[in-house]
Amino acid sequence: DRSTTTMTHNAGITSPHPRDAVIVQAIRTPLCRARKGGLAKLPPATLLSTVLHGVLLKDPQQTKAKASGDDYLISPDSVQDICVGNVLSPPTAAVSFRMAALSADIPHTTSLSTTNRQCSSGLQAIANIAHAIQCGSINVGIGAGVESMSMNPMHKLYEQFPPEVEWDKMQNCDNSKEAMDCCVPMGVTSENVSKKYHLDRKTLDEFAAHSHQKAARAQSLGKFKSEIIPVGDITQDDGIRPATTADKLANLKPVFDKKNGSTTAGNSSQLTDGAAAVLLMSREEAIKRKLPIMAVWKSFAVEGVPPKIMGVGPIFAIPSALQKASLSTDDIDVYEINEAFASQAWVSVQTLKLDPSKVNPNGGAIALGHPLGCTGARLVVSLLHEMRREKKERGVVSMCIGTGMGAAAVLEVEGMRSSL
Repeated sequence: DRSTTTMTHNAGITSPHPRDAVIVQAIRTPLCRARKGGLAKLPPATLLSTVLHGVLLKDPQQTKAKASGDDYLISPDSVQDICVGNVLSPPTAAVSFRMAALSADIPHTTSLSTTNRQCSSGLQAIANIAHAIQCGSINVGIGAGVESMSMNPMHKLYEQFPPEVEWDKMQNCDNSKEAMDCCVPMGVTSENVSKKYHLDRKTLDEFAAHSHQKAARAQSLGKFKSEIIPVGDITQDDGIRPATTADKLANLKPVFDKKNGSTTAGNSSQLTDGAAAVLLMSREEAIKRKLPIMAVWKSFAVEGVPPKIMGVGPIFAIPSALQKASLSTDDIDVYEINEAFASQAWVSVQTLKLDPSKVNPNGGAIALGHPLGCTGARLVVSLLHEMRREKKERGVVSMCIGTGMGAAAVLEVEGMRSSL
C-alpha cells in the first residue's frame, strides 16, 4: 500500500540554489457562489485579468483606476510566461485568457498557456512555471487558476462535450472496468469512498460544519483580507454560513445514493466562481531585485488511484511529495487539503494520521467553495498567507483529481524556525 510507505526522517534541509523557484506574491479574488453570488455575471477572463494585474502590484488591494510604475512589484514586461489552470471553459479559453493578460497591461511579449488536470489545474499551472524556472527556461512567471461555474456549469460539460472515445473498445478492453469508471459521477465516487472506509453520515456532517465554523471565524477576524483582491465592489467570500451546525446538515437528503448514502449538498464542496495567481521567479532574480521571498517551491507530486475512488488521491500524493522533499508528515506545520467532499477529505486526514488542527485552519472548500481550475492556486495563496501570519515554516497543498489522481506540493518559508 503506497499510503503506508515509511519515510526516513530528514529535516529536509537543502542549501539555497540560484535556480530555486520562489514565490514573491500570491493573491486571489473573493470566492462567490455560482449563479447566486457576486461574480456570477462576470466571464472568467475578467476574474483572470483582475488577479494577473493584481499579483504584480506591491499592494494588490489598492483601488486606483490605473497603476503607475511605482505601484508595481515588478514591471509587467518582466514576466516571461503565464500558465493558467482551467477546467470547464470551452477551447476558446486559450484566446480569452490571452486577451485577459493583455487587458491586465501585460505586454504581448509575455507568452501564455492553459492547462487542465481537473481539480488540480491551478496547482499544475504553478508547478509548470516553477519547473520552467528551476530548469532555466524562464526567470519570471505567473501560475494562475480561474473558473466560472456560473458561466460554464459542470453538469452541462458532459452533455455538450461527452468523452470522444470508441465506446465499444472502452467497454471491451482489458482494463474496461477502470476505463469506464472514469465516467462515474464525482458524487458517486464520494459514496464509494464512504462505503470503502465505513464512514458514517454524522462524522461527515460534523466535518462539514467545522469547515464553515473555521471559515466564519477567519472571516470575522479579517484573516482573508490580505489574500483577496476586490473585483469591483465584491470584497469577500459569500459562501460561508456561520450558523451551520451538524444538526442542521443532518436534515439534508443524500444526493447520489438516496437510500443509503452519506454525501449531501451540505457536506460537499460548493459550486463557485473565482481566480487566483502566484508570481514566481528564480531565487537569483528575487535577490537581484531585492524582493522579499514569501516561500520556496520544494516539491510536487501527482499519483494515480482507482477512478471509482478518486477522492483518496491525497493519501498517495502527500507522502510522495514529502518524500521528494525529504520530509515526514510531522515536519509540516499547515496542510491545505481541498474538501471536494467531506468523505475524501476526512479519510485523507485519518489515513495519513495528520493532526486535524493543522488541516485547513481557516476552513476549506465546503465553506469557501471549489472553483475547479482555480482551487489549486487558491490553496497555495491561502496557505502562504496563513504561514506568514502565524509564523509557520512548512506547508502542504493537496487535492483529489477526477478520473483518479491526487496532487500535492510542499512549500517552505525560509528562516522562520530560527526566528521563532
